[in-house]
Amino acid sequence: MATLIFDIETVGEDFDALDETTRESLTRWIRRESSDEGDYEAALGTVKDELGLSPLTGEIVAIGILDAERDKGAVYFQHPGDEGKTIEDGAFKFESMSEKDMLAKFWEVAEKYDTFVSFNGRSFDAPYLMIRSAIHGVRPGKNLLANRYVNYQPGNAKHVDLLEQLSFYGALRRRGSLHLWTRAFGIESPKAGGVSGDDVGKLFHDGKYEEIARYNSGDLRATSELYRKFTDYLSM
Repeated sequence: MATLIFDIETVGEDFDALDETTRESLTRWIRRESSDEGDYEAALGTVKDELGLSPLTGEIVAIGILDAERDKGAVYFQHPGDEGKTIEDGAFKFESMSEKDMLAKFWEVAEKYDTFVSFNGRSFDAPYLMIRSAIHGVRPGKNLLANRYVNYQPGNAKHVDLLEQLSFYGALRRRGSLHLWTRAFGIESPKAGGVSGDDVGKLFHDGKYEEIARYNSGDLRATSELYRKFTDYLSM
């Protein structure tokens, strides 16, 4: 079966640029649950920092894909003002384009695959991809959220979420981050380069678009290696 590893990077909107009704909708609970002004400001800061976690208040700035069998991949990434830029580096091709074009390209490539692999993709990447696609008027070519359990997936896409599989659908008390799983299995962490998912918003704001794309390729590589460990020793 043709297998595609996938991963996305996202950033949030500028909270202060949102309309008043939207800001109120996002923060009305804060005042109720904050014991003092310090608690309120801390909670407000969290809301602002986490706008990129929702496809309703964020956008995708990088989509990475890696063919597990051929070990060839691509990262489509936003580079405002310089769309159409292509960089080839080893196994990866980096291509800059708009969010809408990234999504259309992802689904075009996805049509060639029947197995998809992610880390926490069912809770984050897949629904984000599908909702942002719909917002842009792009129809997803695969249902990456159907047929949750690997042993019963008769639909058009088998999606192996490694976080679900390695934690046995939450049976482990602590599910762990990608960094912790790669560390335990002796795989180089994508955080080894000094960048984490929390840094993406600042990097995008600072215009370091290619750095985001290369970080994403590191996530793909780590996920691919972890998938190999899973199939070799834990897949039943």
